[in-house]
Amino acid sequence: MAEKLMPAEMRLLVTGGAGFIGANFCHYWRQRFPQGHLVVLDALTYAGNQASLAGLMNQAGFHFAEGDINDTPLVEKLLHEHKLNTIVHFAAESHVDRSIHDPDAFLHTNILGTHSLLRAARKVWLDAPGGVIPHRFHHISTDEVYGTLGPQDPPFREDTPYAPNSPYAASKAASDHLVRAYQHTYGLRTTTSNCSNNYGPYHFPEKLIPLVILNILHGRPLPIYGDGQQVRDWLFVEDHCQGIGLILERGEEGESYNIGGHNEWTNLDIVRLICELLDTAFAADSSLAQRFPHAAPAQGKAAERLISYVKDRPGHDRRYAIDASKIGRELGYTPQHSFAEGIRKTVDWYLQHSDWWQPLLGDAYAQWVQKQYAG
Repeated sequence: MAEKLMPAEMRLLVTGGAGFIGANFCHYWRQRFPQGHLVVLDALTYAGNQASLAGLMNQAGFHFAEGDINDTPLVEKLLHEHKLNTIVHFAAESHVDRSIHDPDAFLHTNILGTHSLLRAARKVWLDAPGGVIPHRFHHISTDEVYGTLGPQDPPFREDTPYAPNSPYAASKAASDHLVRAYQHTYGLRTTTSNCSNNYGPYHFPEKLIPLVILNILHGRPLPIYGDGQQVRDWLFVEDHCQGIGLILERGEEGESYNIGGHNEWTNLDIVRLICELLDTAFAADSSLAQRFPHAAPAQGKAAERLISYVKDRPGHDRRYAIDASKIGRELGYTPQHSFAEGIRKTVDWYLQHSDWWQPLLGDAYAQWVQKQYAG
């Protein structure tokens, strides 16, 4: 039987560690193993932000490398120099709207980039002169690879056939298959997790929940695709990180695990809830009106008045839902945050951290949002 790494022995390369989920995972892992060794590799494209790693950058055992996962020699160099034995692969283009307008970038990063990492891992860990180095390659994927569900369909399971409906989902499905192929063909020790929609701190403002929060604060329309009845299973990002940690600690090599929040909401109901939470926050704290004078509640108006229905996007999946019973049964996973707690923590975080998100709201971003949601 292959020697299994214990979590305290793991020396991590976290790809995309300056992105939303990757940064949250870095904070989570360093809290659990403050003496551990962790290297972040991030290309710092539009959604990568070193400010999300504040507090970690100067810690002993933490290193940041700016670079592209498609740079295989760089990946090999990092694995060698830092004696890394674990890759946690978050790096990906992940926004469906962007994949519709520019699918090439998604194929380049999500498929070729994943293959670059697999090639480097195989060379360093499997073809080492002294024999196979104990290792783990954990791949982060999405529930979108399974396609869409009807209102009465059972949630996605690990054995649900893949049926991706967007260039983003197709590129992630391809990367999942590559990871599986390297496990079965070459013996690379891999695991994969497919998660539902994440929310929480450090979320780039183009995604639904942060977009709605920040648009309310700036008095901008809240764009709702179609009738707003698309259903998503929402997972607080800290609970996702906990699930990944359990897979690294106890997960069986070659297995896939779905990580979900058992928490289905329509997009319209999510937007209305955020409106209600911000109306309540402004009513309770008069300083918010001074800080965000353009917000509807700062002017005595309900945030819900900003809701604006726009043309639905092409190929919009109607419903996603995750059956997370396998990871619960086999690894003891249970989400620690109720949705009421998680969404309040998220809204509060954005109210308290304008220093993080304000630099992201430049003219280029505003023009992009206007273009995507016009109509």
